[in-house]
Amino acid sequence: MEAVAKLRNVPTSPRKMRLVADLVRGKKVTQALGLLRFEANIGAEKIEKLLLSALANWQQHNEDDRIEDANLYISEIFVDEGRQLKRLRPAPQGRGHRIRKRSNHVTLKIDTKIEKAGSKAARAQAATTASTENTADANA
Repeated sequence: MEAVAKLRNVPTSPRKMRLVADLVRGKKVTQALGLLRFEANIGAEKIEKLLLSALANWQQHNEDDRIEDANLYISEIFVDEGRQLKRLRPAPQGRGHRIRKRSNHVTLKIDTKIEKAGSKAARAQAATTASTENTADANA
């Protein structure tokens, strides 16, 4: 099941934010959090916080599932333009140059990745699930 988180009116240009969004698109959640934590771009900390919010939303809908076992990945992330604040900067000879202060909206969706049957990833996922169930049975 997917979870959605939205961040609206971020005072950064959409072009700068898309650089960070492209960095994490399609990655596993744990890998994306590691990338964002050490990324120098200013938009990285905002997207990291948004990803943690999406993770909390997923946990709210799936209370009986563990995040570690869910194989979560970023299924969709996109950055749209927000409103522009238009300002005037004084210029020579009585003129004024327009300054556009841009903002953006970020939408992030995470989902569980179900591997195709017969692939290496599917066998690894099945082995992980089986070992988790065996551990739970042993503890009970």
